[in-house]
Amino acid sequence: MLQFLTENTDFTVIGVIGTPGCGKSTIMNELYGYFDATSSGMLPPFAIQSEETKAMGKHCTSGIEPRISTERLILLDTQPLFSPSVLAEMMRPDGSSTIPLLNGEPLSADLAHELIGIQLGTFLASICHVLLVVTEGVHDTNMWNLMLTVDLLKHGIPDPSSSTLSHSQGVNLVTEKEMNNNLQRSGDDHLASPIFVHTKLEDQDLAPHKVLRLRKRLAQYFSSSSFMRLNHGSTSKERICPVSAPDIKINDLGLRELSLVLLPYRNQDDTEGAQYESFNTMLGKLRDQVLSMTCQSFARTVSEREWLRNSARIWDIVKKSPIFAEYGKTLQNSGMFRS
Repeated sequence: MLQFLTENTDFTVIGVIGTPGCGKSTIMNELYGYFDATSSGMLPPFAIQSEETKAMGKHCTSGIEPRISTERLILLDTQPLFSPSVLAEMMRPDGSSTIPLLNGEPLSADLAHELIGIQLGTFLASICHVLLVVTEGVHDTNMWNLMLTVDLLKHGIPDPSSSTLSHSQGVNLVTEKEMNNNLQRSGDDHLASPIFVHTKLEDQDLAPHKVLRLRKRLAQYFSSSSFMRLNHGSTSKERICPVSAPDIKINDLGLRELSLVLLPYRNQDDTEGAQYESFNTMLGKLRDQVLSMTCQSFARTVSEREWLRNSARIWDIVKKSPIFAEYGKTLQNSGMFRS
């Protein structure tokens, strides 16, 4: 990716995490500025699931796949979280993980799979300006739970513009002294602005009273989190929804509000008399909101290339974080992880 980056300092980093088949790559293609060009034979910048891929139970994205648009948007698509196909790839016949975590201690694949998802969320929350948190439907709160865990474990992960990172030697070399310094320097913490996106919604999910209920649930769920601190003092968050919701502000109910986007099923059209706006219309509105957002800046100005170098070091810090290691051991000893 380095060859596509410059010394430009006016750029925005947008990441996405979400469950399998929820439409992460489709959303990222929209942000990139790609429009369906099947007739011209152009391939999208981010691969999307074909019917064959779905039938085989496979995922399209592995790890993190970066792209940069002409608008200097650095887009980070990611492998699905809570994914049976990702779990299958990292599981040995005896059920252990092929990927070493927690200082190389043997782990079950189920536990390693969950920890990698938390690491990925923590990493993106540390290096992005905006983080899209995508879930299919309105009843699954696994992504909400993961983001609360990210908020818990992110302490001590430095800002991508941190001078500590810039002075480190090598790309992925982080010493124990640097790790301890990072943990003591909470002022360097950076937290991406989250946008919670719920996709593939049925008509009944878009009823005004249900939209209001979801907004209240989201605000209550994260009421004590650091993500609410990001929104303090800002203008009220726009809620992108295919139907006009009740004119009730969550603030009037004593709650702050996070950015929420609701996307209907893709097969809905903008036909005359349609009850709700279509998927394509709402996807365009999501792009407009993301591009017009005022996000938390990094502590100091960095170039695209410096951001990339420091991000590699931050990934190393996330993997070696003693707080994360302690959390992983607690999960392992308690057995309270997905299996």
